[in-house]
Amino acid sequence: MKRIYLDHNATTPVHPEVLEAMLPFMTDQFGNGSSIHTYGREARNAIDDAREQIAVLINAKSPSEIVFTSTGTEADNYAIKGIAELQHSRNSGNHIITSSIEHHAVLHTCQYLEKHGFEVTYLPVDRYGQIQLDDLREAIRDTTILISIMHANNETGIIEPIAEVCKIAQEHRIPVHTDAVQSVGKLPVDVQALGVNMLSLSAHKIYGPKGIGALYLRRGTRLENLLHGGSHERNRRAGSENVPSIVGLGQAAALAKRKRETNLEHLNQLTNKLRKGLHERINYIHENSDPENSLPGTLNMSFEYIEGESLILRLDMEGICVSTGSACTSGSMEPSHVLAALGLPPQLAQGTVRFSLGKDNTEAEIDEVIEKVPKIVEQMRSMSPAYKRL
Repeated sequence: MKRIYLDHNATTPVHPEVLEAMLPFMTDQFGNGSSIHTYGREARNAIDDAREQIAVLINAKSPSEIVFTSTGTEADNYAIKGIAELQHSRNSGNHIITSSIEHHAVLHTCQYLEKHGFEVTYLPVDRYGQIQLDDLREAIRDTTILISIMHANNETGIIEPIAEVCKIAQEHRIPVHTDAVQSVGKLPVDVQALGVNMLSLSAHKIYGPKGIGALYLRRGTRLENLLHGGSHERNRRAGSENVPSIVGLGQAAALAKRKRETNLEHLNQLTNKLRKGLHERINYIHENSDPENSLPGTLNMSFEYIEGESLILRLDMEGICVSTGSACTSGSMEPSHVLAALGLPPQLAQGTVRFSLGKDNTEAEIDEVIEKVPKIVEQMRSMSPAYKRL
């Protein structure tokens, strides 16, 4: 059975050119980037090239503003805990502002800090998941040390007004961090235009390998380190660099830069086709993605009188791979915190499916999805007493 993969927000396949770039550093070019001999210099040059490729993708002023991490989650932790610990040591404040729909890498980090004397404001969102700037203005205190708002949500695809957030923050001299794991490579993310101090990204969302991410750290922004033990990454992250994966992230960034506009147009076309096809063929569905302000390729739909996990399993049996939302909360019986923040009642939230498309999906695949999903939904609803009473 040929499978149709529509879960690219969870992870993407490694691009062949990325794998090709990585392979030499898994075999003959195995040096440690901190060694000064030929093998070490080869590794160091590869790391520097990757740093440059990422800087170009996000328009950083200098490659030195890119710090390699193990994942996007580590980058989030480094940004938030790094600011918090530094300001705590200076007795400069203890208040952080974030949103109620952040990835758990941000939410759980903030909840951890709350247990250690910090105060956190979780901004509410509208029906699609966007924060309101007036709420942000009202939340700022004299003790606010950081604002962390994601650029685009992994479940609904909503794009947050980060440039406007940064303008407000700059008026109060508050640094801004954004989790851009879902948006980098899909949108034209420009750290100069946005104005952020810190930005997290991850390779495996842009056709690179798992286990490597990066934090953009604007020059002049200081953090306490998470890891200690060596002078790697300009004394910002101890530990020998993961050279093959760093090379893979760099190559993925270069490919994303080169093909972004083509991919964006392709994804928007397929997403619109899928949206239209599902709305035309299925009643009692609710769209949780804003058609005018969402990531290309992300479509979040709630089906009334359907249990989402069961629908996903039925679709998988038909060769269609989708998800209920974040892969990091897969298996949890609790409704998505994102959908709860949108105001969806639990029963409707439990009937939610996220379709996240990628560059290699085709119109023929979307036609097949549009053909199969309504039939499966109707079969499942035929067993629902509530649906039968309509």
